[in-house]
Amino acid sequence: MDAEERQRFAALVKAVADDRDQQAFSILFDYFAPRLKTWLMRQKMTSGEAEELVQEIMIVLWHKAHLYDATRSSLSTWVFRIARNRRIDLQRRASSRILDETDPTLLPPADIGAEEIIANDDRDASIRAAVRRLPWEQRDMLRAAFFLGQSHSEIAEATGLPLGTVKSRIRLAFGKLRKMLEQELG
Repeated sequence: MDAEERQRFAALVKAVADDRDQQAFSILFDYFAPRLKTWLMRQKMTSGEAEELVQEIMIVLWHKAHLYDATRSSLSTWVFRIARNRRIDLQRRASSRILDETDPTLLPPADIGAEEIIANDDRDASIRAAVRRLPWEQRDMLRAAFFLGQSHSEIAEATGLPLGTVKSRIRLAFGKLRKMLEQELG
């Protein structure tokens, strides 16, 4: 690209940035779109993927033309840098969607034996009994926070209590529960 062509493109992108000049954009689109598509296909993209990405790149050019600085680079360099970055982003998104079949969170839970079910039931009964022994105001705060899913701020608003009081009661409830369960369960 020679100096005259660089100036012409700089003027076109300025018209897009300043005036939303559709004719200037059309000239830029007609020039860059096929070149971008060819370059993207050389980067191992299919024709359809390349066309979609070209559309996205040209939309960026339309919306962010005001960010182009002709003193720093040619328009061609700027546009292809956008293309490169968008292609990398697309590859990253695609690779993050690949599932690891050995990921433990994707495997079905292991069968639980009868002994473990009984132990879990006993533990759950101990926790319920310990919660029942808490003072009512602490028990209500725990119920609102953990069974109703309310935030501390929502509990404070619903009860009319200061936020610090709500947090203190929940913290005290946990402390008492911990002591009761340590004594009972060891």
